[in-house]
Amino acid sequence: MNLEHLTERLHRIRDTNDWKQFHSPKNLAMAASVEMAELVEIFQWLTEDQSRQLPADKLAHAGQEVGDIVLCLLLLCSELGLDMNEVVRAKLTDSERRFAHG
Repeated sequence: MNLEHLTERLHRIRDTNDWKQFHSPKNLAMAASVEMAELVEIFQWLTEDQSRQLPADKLAHAGQEVGDIVLCLLLLCSELGLDMNEVVRAKLTDSERRFAHG
């Protein structure tokens, strides 16, 4: 997955629709939160086993919501001047340091 290419594609959509005015870091963080709530809603009231065995339509819906979340976060990184690859790598390295005691 080439995040730079995906971000360029997102910027084209944003610019074509004159949405940059709405893409402040605050609004993008809120949009990511709303999309996460939509993902959570798919799993609401399911048992642990049911959540691992979603029917095809719910699994597809979950995938759409995950995509929405990632795209919001890519736009947020772009607005903040963060490199998504770098922040994810740094966080993973920190998690390995803190939690991988094997």
